[in-house]
Amino acid sequence: MFRYFIIVKIDKKSFRELWLRVKKVVKRADVVIEVVDARNPYGTRSRELERLASKLGKPLIIVINKADLVPKDVLDEWKRVLSKEYETVYISAKERLGTRRLWTAIKKVTKKKPVTIAVTGYPNVGKSTIINLLKGRHSAGTSPIPGYTKHAQIIRAATWLKVVDTPGIIPLKGSESELVFKGALSPESLGDPLPTALKLIEKILAKDETIFAKTYGVKARDPMAVLEEFAEKRKLYAKGGKLNLEEAARIIIRDWQRGKLVVYYTPQDYRL
Repeated sequence: MFRYFIIVKIDKKSFRELWLRVKKVVKRADVVIEVVDARNPYGTRSRELERLASKLGKPLIIVINKADLVPKDVLDEWKRVLSKEYETVYISAKERLGTRRLWTAIKKVTKKKPVTIAVTGYPNVGKSTIINLLKGRHSAGTSPIPGYTKHAQIIRAATWLKVVDTPGIIPLKGSESELVFKGALSPESLGDPLPTALKLIEKILAKDETIFAKTYGVKARDPMAVLEEFAEKRKLYAKGGKLNLEEAARIIIRDWQRGKLVVYYTPQDYRL
């Protein structure tokens, strides 16, 4: 069953606390995995995390997840570009595709055995799914992480592999529309999802003006018209017979974050 986590904007204190947790996870690892979204790898990578790993002398692997949402030639191009900086692989943790590439990459960046892996990245990029893939069915707890909660454990996944059994969740700063676009702010956490959804629709249309027609049969090209036509097609009505645009907005945001509504970026979009 799909589990949807509500992520809310955080204050400065919570932001610092999240980074402290990330640092503890990274310190305990021999190799750091940075998970990014295949639809926007460059926009979902963290330079701060990469600097931290470098400062602590930890090899880092960029894992482009959700590869099932993007054409292979685009994935190959992203791998070529990002591999200039870090060992890079693309996988679909959800579909269990490409995981052998990940094992190979881990063995390539370190000769240590057993090797302890930390999985990090922004919210909603698929960290927990990758942790579960790495752990496997027959994993067993080995030791807690000092200074962390009692639930943070080092799990032996294989004779040569241990996994930090908690994701390093990198906190994000930015406007609501930026956080929603990167999957770090859920529609349930928005008081009024309409302005954010309109900005999201505008951004998606700028990348592919036919995406709403292909996904929903909605032919409108203006953000508000898209929302209204979508609400009519779904028969989303509020009291008094008015269109329930707020519910329509939440559904579109949710579909974007779940990968039902798909547009993707290439290195050329960033002029890389």
